[in-house]
Amino acid sequence: MIWDKPWIYGPLLHLFHWEQTLWLPAIAQVVVVSHLLWLVQRELRGAASWTAHLLLTGGLAALTALPWVASLLMPDFFSGLLPLGFFLLGYGRLSRGEWAYVTALMALGIPAHLSNIPTALALVVMVGLLRLAWRPLARAAAPLLIALGLLAGSNWIGHGQASLSPYGSTFLLARMIGDGPAARTIAARCPDAGWYLCAWAGRLPEDSDVFLWERFSPMNRDAAGQDIFLGGVRLAPEARAIIAETLSREPWAVARAAAGNALRQVFLVEIGDTLSRHALGDSVRPRLVEFFPAAEVARHDGSLQFADRLPGVAAAFLWPQPVVLMLGLAGLLWALRRPGGRLRLGFVLLVLVGVMGNAVATGALSKPHHRYQARVAWLLPFGAALLLLPGVPPRHPGRQHG
Repeated sequence: MIWDKPWIYGPLLHLFHWEQTLWLPAIAQVVVVSHLLWLVQRELRGAASWTAHLLLTGGLAALTALPWVASLLMPDFFSGLLPLGFFLLGYGRLSRGEWAYVTALMALGIPAHLSNIPTALALVVMVGLLRLAWRPLARAAAPLLIALGLLAGSNWIGHGQASLSPYGSTFLLARMIGDGPAARTIAARCPDAGWYLCAWAGRLPEDSDVFLWERFSPMNRDAAGQDIFLGGVRLAPEARAIIAETLSREPWAVARAAAGNALRQVFLVEIGDTLSRHALGDSVRPRLVEFFPAAEVARHDGSLQFADRLPGVAAAFLWPQPVVLMLGLAGLLWALRRPGGRLRLGFVLLVLVGVMGNAVATGALSKPHHRYQARVAWLLPFGAALLLLPGVPPRHPGRQHG
């Protein structure tokens, strides 16, 4: 376990790679995505067909960020699946096995990335408002409750704290310093407050990523120039105190900054910032050398990304995506005019809540990045294309959505 990430996605990867090859987790992820798209098609059209499925997945692969997101071995993979999973739990005519599967998938996907928690909460609330019945609400709430239990339990085992995020205050402090309010709090309260960060008052990094990850930042190197081990862990108690003081001093400034960051995040949808050699980082290869066969290390070293050639190769596939996203949003809203009633309305609203909720959770609480919104934006053209397909008469015409 490491201090800055939940202990969820790593064990899931291990279920498939067993320190042999990372291709198997990538294959598992794209199969999960494909299967979930199949289930959603079945619910919205009355039945699923292979022709429609291949058209939908082929279009998504060619014209959206989905293939890049689905094959990226990061917990961001789950974020775009949440609206689909909650739609199925709230509206789906699922068998017991399918219900258990989708519940388990959501229960693991929600805690895999902490930004998924507020998005999942918004989706549960939306299901409750749309269905106005206890059974769909209970089905939607179940994976969220399981997810919260998984986080609290794993953090108690690994960090000795039954907390959803034992050191999450460090991330929020970095965001509030970058936005300005926390930096002003430190400048106003120091040196009397006696905080460690008082030594940096007036010269704190304005970029939250620099504050969190650069070796020379106040979190990772003290004022005397000495490296700090697990600086985010050590800073967390002080971060909570500074956050509380900042919220007391400048609540509206914090709210305005959060709203501005969320709005900015909505429009950052490019996948390109995950494709460079820099995005790969320096920590992957040493872990491969330590745990995986030499053949897997060789595959890594021969990759386009490691050679920093992937952005150029990918450029040919990325240019249509902004236009496709705009058409997808327009088509999604226009598709509501077609017959379909509350089922179609529920699907569209859950997709929109998922997309907007993701922007708020990542932009306001972390920092706007292209990959955060790219991981969910593909839902817009998918939803539009699916709703515009002709319906299929259901096999059980008398059966109602429960």
